[in-house]
Amino acid sequence: MNFYSIRHLTRFRYAQPISESIMETRMHPRSDSSQHCLTFSLSVSPRCRVFSYRDHLGNHVQHFDIPGEHNQLVIVAESVVEQQPRPEVPSFLALDAWQALDELIDTGDYWEMLLPSTFAAETPALVQLAEKLNVVRRDDPLMLVHELNQRLFDYFEYVPRSTRVDSPIDEAIANGKGVCQDFTHTMIALLRHVRIPARYVSGYLYRGREDHDRSTPDATHAWVEALMPHLGWVGFDPTNNLIAHHRHIRTAVGRDYADVPPTHGIFRGSTDSELYVAVHVEASHRPPALDRNLPIPEDWSVLVEKAQQPPAAAVPFAELQQMQQQQQ
Repeated sequence: MNFYSIRHLTRFRYAQPISESIMETRMHPRSDSSQHCLTFSLSVSPRCRVFSYRDHLGNHVQHFDIPGEHNQLVIVAESVVEQQPRPEVPSFLALDAWQALDELIDTGDYWEMLLPSTFAAETPALVQLAEKLNVVRRDDPLMLVHELNQRLFDYFEYVPRSTRVDSPIDEAIANGKGVCQDFTHTMIALLRHVRIPARYVSGYLYRGREDHDRSTPDATHAWVEALMPHLGWVGFDPTNNLIAHHRHIRTAVGRDYADVPPTHGIFRGSTDSELYVAVHVEASHRPPALDRNLPIPEDWSVLVEKAQQPPAAAVPFAELQQMQQQQQ
């Protein structure tokens, strides 16, 4: 059993005062059979009343409206998550697995995770990549997904900031490089190409000293969940060639990133906006409230201090309407 303390800071700074901000956040970790969110809090400055609801996919959504004039918006989400050991994912399924998957699809409501979506579309470049990687119905579904997880890890070079939050998958496919968002969207589109329901998972990946993940530890993370017969939704992380396990902390699921941005909002005014994001994940083998030896994350204080400093360059708000922790 593992416990994780997560601190997630987002700051918007405006070149000129604005008169209103309306914002949604999806930073509240999900609870399911293997993951349980013990505590969650969302602090907003300027102070305001925060409301919440659950969307149709079961994601926790917080939303608020700041009607007064302000030139900075700071959001701090803090949570504690308990992770139970997850069952091992086998290497293959039975010989009739494709038939079992089709029967599962026919009797369930998975159409949203089978159709093309905003960022996981079946483009000519995607079809060519499917041919190159031999993504066809062969072997069994699980073997194919395992292989695709490895092939995309090898195909793409992980390069932070090599794409934008709204970049189409064609850009990453053509350049052979991207961030976790690009790996995930490409894998989802390839799985849907062979009628395997696939969905986008937004969350956090804890990285300890012994881990050698390619994705950066100070940002949110993204990976894929594929529907498998007899197993249900199984997580795959093509950025790091991993099966999603206890280090993967899920906050939201959707068709693609457009459904689950950590922050999404608009403001009233005409000015440029600067965005700063910081994420810190701390691990413990006991609940933090009971663990007197849990270290205080000193580097978090440094991150908060950075949030008070002007970023290097201003970014037009049009590029920030779907906020891009995965690009960090």
